[in-house]
Amino acid sequence: MAPLGFRRFNWVKKLKRELQQGRLWMVAVIVTVGVCLLRFSSILQPLELSALDHLFRLRPPEASDPRIVLVTVRDADITQAQSWPLSDAVVAKVIEQVRSTSPRAIGLALYRDLLFGEGSAALKSTFETTPNLIGIEKLADDDTVGVAPPPTLKARQQTGFSNVIVDADNRVRRSLLFLADEHETHRSFALTVALKYLEAQGISLQASGTEVQIGGLHLLPFKSDDGGYRGADAGGYQILANPRHPSAAFKTVSLTQVLAGEFDPKLMRDRIVLIGSTANSVRDFFYTAYSAGGDGNAEPINGVELQAQEVSQILSAVLDGRSLLSVPPEWFKWGWLLGWSWLGAILSWKIRPLERSVLGVLIASLGLITLCYLAFLAGLWIPLIPPLIALFAAAAANTGYLARQQGELKKSKEFLNSIINTIPDPVFVKDKQHRWIVLNQAFCHFIGYPLETLLEKSDYDFFSPQQASFFWQQDELTFASGVHQESEEEFTDARGVNYLIATKRSLHRDSAGNVFLVGVIRDITRRKQVEEELRRTAAELVRSNAELRQAKANLTRLAFYDPLTGLPNRKLLQERLSQAITWAEDQGQMIALLFLDLDGFKFVNDTHGHHVGDILLRTVAQRLVGCLRSSDTVARLGGDEFVVLLPGIPAVADIITVADKILFTLAQSFVLEGQIMSVSTSIGISIFPTDSDDSGELVRQADQAMYRAKQLGKNCYTFFDQNLLSSAPIED
Repeated sequence: MAPLGFRRFNWVKKLKRELQQGRLWMVAVIVTVGVCLLRFSSILQPLELSALDHLFRLRPPEASDPRIVLVTVRDADITQAQSWPLSDAVVAKVIEQVRSTSPRAIGLALYRDLLFGEGSAALKSTFETTPNLIGIEKLADDDTVGVAPPPTLKARQQTGFSNVIVDADNRVRRSLLFLADEHETHRSFALTVALKYLEAQGISLQASGTEVQIGGLHLLPFKSDDGGYRGADAGGYQILANPRHPSAAFKTVSLTQVLAGEFDPKLMRDRIVLIGSTANSVRDFFYTAYSAGGDGNAEPINGVELQAQEVSQILSAVLDGRSLLSVPPEWFKWGWLLGWSWLGAILSWKIRPLERSVLGVLIASLGLITLCYLAFLAGLWIPLIPPLIALFAAAAANTGYLARQQGELKKSKEFLNSIINTIPDPVFVKDKQHRWIVLNQAFCHFIGYPLETLLEKSDYDFFSPQQASFFWQQDELTFASGVHQESEEEFTDARGVNYLIATKRSLHRDSAGNVFLVGVIRDITRRKQVEEELRRTAAELVRSNAELRQAKANLTRLAFYDPLTGLPNRKLLQERLSQAITWAEDQGQMIALLFLDLDGFKFVNDTHGHHVGDILLRTVAQRLVGCLRSSDTVARLGGDEFVVLLPGIPAVADIITVADKILFTLAQSFVLEGQIMSVSTSIGISIFPTDSDDSGELVRQADQAMYRAKQLGKNCYTFFDQNLLSSAPIED
């Protein structure tokens, strides 16, 4: 019998076996695909957006943003001014009053495309002399005409658009940052104001490809299927909005108070001041996620408050680390759905009776809602409605399936028992829970236990965990595929004797749909012993051949490569040089040979030791390889002498470019074992066919030219043919 500890946790192993059954995964996958089809049809989008709104309203209120102050135009202010729109003189005076407090940025959220009333000249002068003033415009779209920005501010690139993306339920859940037409790309009013504020802190906007970055903040663009959306309009450059709760109201000063100077200038100093209308008569309202409903009881916000929310969202993300609302990738949505479908399937499969199963599913749904809420608090919008539907649908599907599984089970067992007792080989029959339900006497004798002990038990009750797990996997493979399988496995009977057996497995299905696995066992222990001897002999032969090939490869590398630097040695250089000369003769090209000798290497070697000298030589080799073409060859002849082979050189000027690059590269300081060291190199250059067409002669000529370079003061290069060009040391 199995150990007590193993039997005590038998339910864990049974759960594992049930997870491996194809039925659970089939239900999970089918439900997942079905829910995804619902999502693709956009049926679930309104529910998902409504769930998002509830998450916003459940989120704890945040403190208001002290960086933003609103100058509001109320109905009472319009009555006081006796005109709407406000006259140019009134607007000019308001801006002058605000400007006198030294704010970082002023946002004029009032359309001023046309002159109106008195004071046009004063307003134009105010526009021209207020560099931190941002005007507003409305870009034309399919539904509305555009409103041009103030011409003076447009010319100074001090404007931004006010266009807003509104969902089908009349809610604003996204912020539009950029819009492009055939002439230019426009920035939103909120983004322009925020950038003007950040400008004082040296933070600017950077764009690369499809990604926009402000300081350390990456603004990833909204896609049409992000979050709970399906096929949404993703035009322009949008991000998901993450506004504060309306209870965190911005500090407000009325237009009348500003005109009368009845406000504290410190309130606006070094802040953003937005000037806009909150008058009911203007009807500049928007519904957001915080609006309670779409009927008359909804709580909208004014346009200037919406702009302030978007500005605050950008500033808080850049300066305070407040998260923007992000969404998981598309593959996560599939895995998320599949996971909750699987959980619904396993809860309904494992928990009995039905009342407890329903309670388990309800608890799981509360866990799902809690996870989505916690993720939302961290700035991640994870879909809620699709996995909730998948959880309940998978549970319902499995419950219905299990209700149909009580049919002709007893009759099927009697029929199978009458057949297998006529077979001399060990035969077993298992149900889908991998329990033995029918066994013949040959099987009982083979395993070493009586029939009564084995019935309604499984492999885990009698075999080691490793053997039982393997039997389980093979049985499950047969259940999943529906075709007969044959496998070989190790088997230990009740007396502790080990066998190697071959088991043939096939399925039997009765009229009620119950599925049984029938297995027939044969002892193949002796045959496997012979096969193992043959395999060992073959493995020895393969290993011997591999060792011979490795030894041959090592000898080849020793013959052609320098063991210290890994560069080609003199022998391989001669081969490549000869090949390059043959090729150059056919193509009519030049070949350059650069002979390098390190200046100052002996001092490093003598002062710091041969170990550091070897490190320096390897580092020099790496630098040389790194600054040349892949078709070039860098070889080490010995000591501190290197040769560079440049095939296919079009002109002498190209050789000079390479030589200068090598001089500059090797002249940079080396940091070896915590010490800074400097060396340089002297280079001698010979050219095929100008100097010679013999490979050995070219090497000798380059060597001579190198010694001439050392005589010229080192850290320079010379040609063997001095009429071509000479060089001087590198100047710092």
